[in-house]
Amino acid sequence: MSSTAKPRVLIEDWLPVAELGIESRRERGAASALPPLSFLHIWWARRPLVASAAVALAGVMPAWSDDLAEAFPDAVEVQDERTYRRWLLHLVGIWGDPVHGRKVIDAANAAGVKLKGNGYGYKQAFRNGIPRTDIDLLHKVLIHTWGHLPVVADPTAGGGSIPWAASRLGLPVVANDLNGVAASVLKAGVEIPSREGAALVSDLKYWGKVLVKRVEERLKPFFPLNTGESVIAYIWANAIPCPRTDRLVPLLTDKWLRKTAGKEVAVRLVTEVDGVELREPRFALDFGREVDKVDASTGIATRGRAISPYDNLVIDGDSVKDAAKNGLMTQVLYAVAIRTAAGERTFRAPTQADFDAIAAAEERLDEVKPSWLTTGILPSEEIPAEANYDRGHRMYGINTWLEFFTPRQALTHGTFGDEFAKLIPEVRAALGEKADDVLFELALMQGKALNWNSRSSSWNIFRQGMRSVFEKHNFSFKWTFAEFEGATALYSWSLDQLVDAYGGIATLLDQTGAPDLSGQSVLERDVKVLQGSAASLNLEDGSIAHICMDPPYYDNVMYAELADFFYVWEKRTLGRLVPGYFRDDLTDKDNEAVANPARFAALGRRKGELADLDYETKMTSIFAEARRVLREDGVLSVMFTHKRAEAWDTLGMGLLQAGFTIETSWPVNTEFEHSLHVANVNAAESTIMLVCRKREDRTDGAKVYLDDIEANIRAAARDAATRFQHDGIEGVDLLLSTYGPTLSVISQSWPVYSSTPDADGRDRLLRPEEALSLAREEIVELRRNRLVGKAAKVDSATDFVLLAWDTFEARTFPFDTARLLALAVGGLDIDHLDSARIIKKGSGSVSLLAPKERLRRGTDSNQPGVKPEASSFEYIIDAVDTAFYVAQVDGMQAAKRFLDKHGYTDDAGFIATLQGLANAMPRTQVKGSWVVPESGTLDTLCTLYFPSVTLPEAEDVVSFVEEKPDTLFEI
Repeated sequence: MSSTAKPRVLIEDWLPVAELGIESRRERGAASALPPLSFLHIWWARRPLVASAAVALAGVMPAWSDDLAEAFPDAVEVQDERTYRRWLLHLVGIWGDPVHGRKVIDAANAAGVKLKGNGYGYKQAFRNGIPRTDIDLLHKVLIHTWGHLPVVADPTAGGGSIPWAASRLGLPVVANDLNGVAASVLKAGVEIPSREGAALVSDLKYWGKVLVKRVEERLKPFFPLNTGESVIAYIWANAIPCPRTDRLVPLLTDKWLRKTAGKEVAVRLVTEVDGVELREPRFALDFGREVDKVDASTGIATRGRAISPYDNLVIDGDSVKDAAKNGLMTQVLYAVAIRTAAGERTFRAPTQADFDAIAAAEERLDEVKPSWLTTGILPSEEIPAEANYDRGHRMYGINTWLEFFTPRQALTHGTFGDEFAKLIPEVRAALGEKADDVLFELALMQGKALNWNSRSSSWNIFRQGMRSVFEKHNFSFKWTFAEFEGATALYSWSLDQLVDAYGGIATLLDQTGAPDLSGQSVLERDVKVLQGSAASLNLEDGSIAHICMDPPYYDNVMYAELADFFYVWEKRTLGRLVPGYFRDDLTDKDNEAVANPARFAALGRRKGELADLDYETKMTSIFAEARRVLREDGVLSVMFTHKRAEAWDTLGMGLLQAGFTIETSWPVNTEFEHSLHVANVNAAESTIMLVCRKREDRTDGAKVYLDDIEANIRAAARDAATRFQHDGIEGVDLLLSTYGPTLSVISQSWPVYSSTPDADGRDRLLRPEEALSLAREEIVELRRNRLVGKAAKVDSATDFVLLAWDTFEARTFPFDTARLLALAVGGLDIDHLDSARIIKKGSGSVSLLAPKERLRRGTDSNQPGVKPEASSFEYIIDAVDTAFYVAQVDGMQAAKRFLDKHGYTDDAGFIATLQGLANAMPRTQVKGSWVVPESGTLDTLCTLYFPSVTLPEAEDVVSFVEEKPDTLFEI
């Protein structure tokens, strides 16, 4: 290391949050344009590559200094701070101005204008290969700073975004995960392509075709095809016997197969033939004008219950579940999506050949099942009793992992597993050392096939294609489902997906740092994948410079429960190559760091509390282990996303107890795109990057209480908000950005005790949320002063409306954040605001009500709200909204009479509220129409009657379309 004992790194001073937010959302903008890592094998809640790269890199790059510039006098990239920061953007692939580009695109969309190109002027960041000259200079800077290339480790690496992004830049990487499926994804998506590159593709194609051909030959008899046709999907319904007639009831939620105008297709039930009632219905297809749209839209199953088509009486939800649990639920094929010899996509009814093939497949599975269970081809494991997703399986009679598949689907997947096992010695004999790399990648075909071919995959009538099992992060039960054609289509497609994904991953790696000069060596990459607990890493003390991690998000996703779906199959394929990854019968849920209430279900109401405590304990152990392996001068960066304050409290406590100081935090909006308030909704799901250092133990021995550091907490929050405001951070992001500085004050004095003792009168450790509430109060006061001025006095309810518009910049926003804001404003309660008709509570969200929605009449007239005939108002916002309502309904002259009657044209509080709303509400227009109608009413009202109110300039999104972005670097 060249200078100080603890180099200050770039992320402690700066992170390009706006650019990263836009590029992160752009990276995920279209399912077909996702990074190839996303197509290799499903993993849940992957971080965007561009954000991962920026955080991993900024955590080891030194903060700019004159000394750095002097050390590299010939490197223009480090000669001044502005150029140095632009270089970081270049290194992560941001080769233009995404902020301006996003404005242009939003404006074009709002105006109905079609842009030439993508609107940004450069490719998605992850697609831009970084030149070797940049990589070589980066490595020199890092070696100058750290003494050697710094190692980046991710102890909870999951889908691999962080290790892949770091490895791409040539940084040594350690990637660990507890879950064997995740560790396999890391090996296949990061380790192998970093070592072998695109050179492995030809072997993957060759041996993949051998494997697919063998599977196809064995399965052809069970998937008959009509002459010239190819099957896109077989479409099935779960079915139960009618409890009154014993006739089979297919549980269709509707009868549509395609809704495209002029090309409609729907299925019609045939329940009798020539006057003879059928025990099992047959299915006919209607096309175009033949379709009875009312009947097609009428389902047999809805909200868990069914209506028998035989007597039109209800079969209640309990009866449906009981039938399923008692083994009476069967599956019935009711349509086949096909492509004709002429290339037309259409549908046909099932034929007798289809039914015969299904029966033959079931018979064949019965023959091979005993031996396949014995030799480890088929999974035999039961679904654990402790589960959060019972609605997707156990409630409907699915108790083993094999029961997620029909007999023909199970035969299809089992045949692949059997042929894969036979292929292993052949490939090893032919390819030698690289054989297992090829086999490992080929085994991932199985994961792709499982996700797209089970009783939980389904038919999408709108996109006319299949949905995967994990379109959502759960095991939602599918009343109808879709089956891939298993002989010629499924594994052929899976191989194409694998080759494209691996080839894309490897090519992106090969392109970054590719040799510029003849004879220049290939960029070496060092990747180490570990499988095990993040609380017990197989690493030396003090060996890691940057631990960059994206830990499990509290209770967002139960990774282990979801991964069991793949684990039980893949331990019989991938497990033949890496048995250490699949030691246990199922994934390790006991050591998984998630707030999992199912593990404590036997304890009744306390299960949530104990799940929180368990998560905190495990995260503390993980952070303590991170502290052990981190260099004394090392950096810990933690990416975290969650709406609930409890999650942040738990994570913060884990960091504090493990011995870290939190230096700063950066909000990057990776989750939700909110474009110029056009949607009028704010999901507020930024990812917060917490930057931490090892804490030195205090030696003074004095007890520190919250009261002792309250002033410091408020000052830190205020200073951070002022700084971030200057950098253009607003709204929820501004609120969240103060979490790091607030936790930093606590961490530097830790342990800190609450000002309120426990129930026994003893000192208790401070919970981070107690300090974060002080920070929110400070930010609220800071923003309130900006909106209405320090001297103005308004009530708490009015403050809430002003701060809600200012914070969320939208009418609808998350419930939990609204609750915290209400508390910070003045101890308000969300239920009180709801009863006052200021907001309306929804499912996980709240919405500010428009003036017309706040109208009170009759017996309600003594309640807060809009009351044109009232003589006085409890809250100033009620008076303002009433003025707006009168103006919108009866015109501006009527509004003037209302204002004069109450003396509001000279009322300081009323005028201050108008000024605050003018500053807070979105002043956005689309082709001259106000996105938020109240903004237009306010504009007219103030122009006519309140000349002292300053109106910010309105923004018409169409004006952005003509502007052109600058580029940061030559492309």
